[in-house]
Amino acid sequence: MKQLVALSLLFFLFITGCSSGDDPKDGGDGTPDPETSELYFPPTGSSSWETVSPTDLSWNTDAEQPLYDFLEEKGTDGFIILKDGKIVVEWYFGGFTADDSHSWNSAGKTLTAMTVGIAQEEGFLSIEDSSMDYLGEGWSMLSPEQEANITIRHHLTMTTGLDYTVDDPFCYDKECLLYKNEPGTFWYYHNAAYTLLDQIVTNATGLDFKQYSYQKIRDKIGMQGTWIKVNYNNLFFSNTRSMARYGLLCLNEGIWDGTEILSDKSYFTAMTNTSQNLNQSYGYLWWLNGKGNFKVPGNEATFSGELMAEAPSDLISGLGAFDQKLYVVPSQNLVIVRLGDDAGESQLGPSSFDNLLWEKLSAYIN
Repeated sequence: MKQLVALSLLFFLFITGCSSGDDPKDGGDGTPDPETSELYFPPTGSSSWETVSPTDLSWNTDAEQPLYDFLEEKGTDGFIILKDGKIVVEWYFGGFTADDSHSWNSAGKTLTAMTVGIAQEEGFLSIEDSSMDYLGEGWSMLSPEQEANITIRHHLTMTTGLDYTVDDPFCYDKECLLYKNEPGTFWYYHNAAYTLLDQIVTNATGLDFKQYSYQKIRDKIGMQGTWIKVNYNNLFFSNTRSMARYGLLCLNEGIWDGTEILSDKSYFTAMTNTSQNLNQSYGYLWWLNGKGNFKVPGNEATFSGELMAEAPSDLISGLGAFDQKLYVVPSQNLVIVRLGDDAGESQLGPSSFDNLLWEKLSAYIN
């Protein structure tokens, strides 16, 4: 009887062990495999950063050169892969260097989302508040009743109902902000509605949005970078490593080497999961993979399937115009950064470049 129990136990361990790797993107049952490795955090105020070789990680080094060639061909400036917080790959192309800054474009929206979460955690606002509480009555061409129905959450989730068919969808002057839908009833990637969050944070905290963001995030994790107003856009510029630092902060859910940057776990979870049922692949200004449908900037249509079929299902990402990419993969403790020129489609967020890049990455990371 004891032998039979032992054999049964061995058989159970064998079949469960074999089934855990059926899908390279998850644990075989649709959920990501948990990582047990501790994360490394580079020191602040220093350029030192520990590295690990792809050989030590048993990655497919035969696929490294095709990945490099692809990135070079597509106009990449800076590219970094972190594994467990350590640098595996750091490449720069052309005349671009590790010290050079590049715009994140709309990948910087993720910084705004975290800044709003910190302001809420510190009691300056609630995302359930009407944005009128901080912008004042008459911030748009809507009636006071219509303005009162728009909350900060609607700005975070691209569901304000403001008219995105205006001549300049980036314009947040009062005359550009018109009623189109009831808030929460339609999803559209409307930059003007997003940019108003800067003023909401400024008025709520009493500090300029840029300075508040620097104090609460950038300076605490050793980032370099600056918010710069370009026409109606507030764009974040930094070097490639700084974007990787921010990705590492998000990989660790708002905690930097034991220091709580955003300690509100419920907000972080909501920020990086489906925020409404109109576009399942969108959180609070974060793009999400592994969902049942998605919408893309500049289009009213809903598409079935995952946002990036070639990428891990648990990937969350900051995606900026002209293919600025911040990928965070919790199940593999990966952070991947790509900054550079447009790879070919001139999209404001997701593009076919995502899947093409992940084909190369999957062959390499294996």
